[in-house]
Amino acid sequence: MSFMYNPFPYDDPKPVNRPELAKETIGSIVAGGTPAVARRFLDNYAQKAAEEGLLVAFDGYTTAQWKLFIGLLGRECDLRGLRLETVDFFQEAFKSGEEIDALIDPLLIWDTKIDPTLLYGKVFHGGYEGLFDAGKAAALKQALPAKKVPGTVVAVYGYGSLARGFRELYDVKCFFDLTPKNSILRIRRGEYANIGKTRTGIINRTIRRCYYCDFECAVRLRRDLFRTGGIDWYFLDNDAQKLQMMPFAAFSDICAQLVKYPFRAKPCYLEGVWGGSYMMRLRNLPKEMRNCAWIFDFIPMEVSVLVEAGGHLLDINYCSFVHKEGVNLMGEKAVEHFDGYFPIRFNWDDSWHSTGNMSIQCHSGGPFNIENYNEFGRQDESYYVVVTGHEAKTFIGFRDDADIPQFFREIEAADTEHKPCDYMKYVSYEESKPGLQVMLPAGTIHSSGRNQVILEIGSLTIGSYTYKMYDYLRLDFDGKQRPIHTRLGEMNVRQDRRHSVIHDPSSPEYIVQEPRLDAEGEGWKEFILGENPQMYISLRRLEFERRCPQDTHGEKFHVLTLVDGDRVRVQSLEHPERRFDMEYMDIVCVPADMGAYEIVNLGAEPIRVHKTTLREGFEHDPR
Repeated sequence: MSFMYNPFPYDDPKPVNRPELAKETIGSIVAGGTPAVARRFLDNYAQKAAEEGLLVAFDGYTTAQWKLFIGLLGRECDLRGLRLETVDFFQEAFKSGEEIDALIDPLLIWDTKIDPTLLYGKVFHGGYEGLFDAGKAAALKQALPAKKVPGTVVAVYGYGSLARGFRELYDVKCFFDLTPKNSILRIRRGEYANIGKTRTGIINRTIRRCYYCDFECAVRLRRDLFRTGGIDWYFLDNDAQKLQMMPFAAFSDICAQLVKYPFRAKPCYLEGVWGGSYMMRLRNLPKEMRNCAWIFDFIPMEVSVLVEAGGHLLDINYCSFVHKEGVNLMGEKAVEHFDGYFPIRFNWDDSWHSTGNMSIQCHSGGPFNIENYNEFGRQDESYYVVVTGHEAKTFIGFRDDADIPQFFREIEAADTEHKPCDYMKYVSYEESKPGLQVMLPAGTIHSSGRNQVILEIGSLTIGSYTYKMYDYLRLDFDGKQRPIHTRLGEMNVRQDRRHSVIHDPSSPEYIVQEPRLDAEGEGWKEFILGENPQMYISLRRLEFERRCPQDTHGEKFHVLTLVDGDRVRVQSLEHPERRFDMEYMDIVCVPADMGAYEIVNLGAEPIRVHKTTLREGFEHDPR
């Protein structure tokens, strides 16, 4: 979805998950401020350091901040008569900044005629090892053991310090993790410079380089560490002044317990020039927000999960949870097919009482993304309309009578000559009403119109390959005309997806479908709202008065959204204590391993729950 977003610095306090945790797990969590954490950390190793010496590695997710902790560790060493020696892993093992630039910059698009916002590039798949200087790394590997002498703590810090080939050298291995939102906010505050850089640069370019290199390297290493158990201590570094520390075994147990429950992720809220006001009122968002355009409610690479552990509130990177409990969470087939990534994303688009529509846009498919961006999948979407006001419209496909070459000429003139385009002559639309479901396979021209709130459901969370083809000559918050991607849009848009085709049940392009009953029982019905061979998701709606039985069969996760009704409870049938209470427009994930469960109405009004899962046979589809 997005790697260039600008989250509003607000922490939603409501989506707290409360799995039952062992006393030993809760008791092993260390908090109370970073000085206390540093003290407790050294308590575990002071004697060993005095007698043998201690070699400790500090690695972490992008923007991790070790320096305060290491400084406090030095103070604790002084108090105990120990010496602290620090080793900057980047300086000792990596290529020079110039060499890294020479390696990464050619992967990024610098032609503003193709990419006017300089958003795109190719993913670097070499990992941290691909950025090492082979000679320097080999010399450091030989030199580190000799630094370990009695009375000394050697702290090796930096990205990649826990890469394979170095791990076995350390007595203690520490990983500093944090949420994607906090990582982005640190970048935007100028607290981070890209790998190889000595200072932060232009914000959007820094974030772009993070997406195509820094984040990718960090995620690759973290996943490998989790798979191999290559960590002793797991730190939550969301606030450098208030570190939280726990043995990796405790973190593993927290994840293992959480995956037994239905759970909700912690959303990120974003402003936008077309943003609305509905979600601001519903979720009591800060008045300082200009509006709320997007709510990243369950976008895997952007959100986190809040877990209550005794008196501690742990804010855990959602992808870390996925790395740890992928099979129980998603099912074995999904983990294998999607290479361990959570394959569906969910967000709200709010244009209620807004200034206008979202941009007219399209997305690119698998072959294009693989060839041009080194990505591993297509970018599909779907819209489910939940709230509408007067004259709300959902744009999808071209009109049957559209002169598409003329449309291309007009959007080019809009971009270069600032001439308005009469887009209504070209783009078809549906009159929006609650319950409307449209599917948007890659290449479909589309837009959410003003005065509605839609649930957007998409495929793999990959880079923001959204090609704005027309944006109404609109200005951004800085008063500049928003650039559009006419060339990339023309290369990827499907001109054959016209109104009559996308409504034709006999066509493979049938993507505006009528609901059809798939299952029913006493007091409940399940409808298929959208299934298409081009997309690996199945979009459904559950309708009931009191309760609705469901079953993951231990194979597929379900994602539920309460789209009509006040409150429901999602609970395991075998273990009813494993439950989560959803409120209106909450999104809850039911892990694949849950098996039989039920949704219980906690109010009096009829209930409508949107359900998303993987389509039958998805594992045979190309990504």
